[in-house]
Amino acid sequence: MRRRPETRHYAIGAACALVIMLAGCGLQVASPDLFSLTRTGEGPKLTLVVNDGGTIRCNGGPAKPLSDALLIQARTIADGLAGDAQSNLRFGGARGSVFSYSVRLQQGAVVFSDISAHGRSELTQAEAFALAAAQGPCGLQS
Repeated sequence: MRRRPETRHYAIGAACALVIMLAGCGLQVASPDLFSLTRTGEGPKLTLVVNDGGTIRCNGGPAKPLSDALLIQARTIADGLAGDAQSNLRFGGARGSVFSYSVRLQQGAVVFSDISAHGRSELTQAEAFALAAAQGPCGLQS
């Protein structure tokens, strides 16, 4: 039994449409968030959400592009804090501290003050990142 030419063209058209639709779906893959960082203390609260795709959201605003250098720094921070976050590490606040930080990763959270960060490179990197991101892509006053 032979198919009619119209049926064959319909099947080819449907197959092409399916391939195009599936290819389009592959472009919609979202990158995961590396971490969210919240800074409280003197001045307004700062909340940053850093995405592995190279964007940052500042204080609940829309995603903004993150420079390659800041993205690399963010990935380094996320890797460096992963073990501490898994333990939900909390460094007590110290007298004279100005800012408190909370960094949330997929593994858990790390909470520390600016004074308790001294001597821990991952924590001082997170502090420096918050300042650079606030002043850079977020366009905020430190």
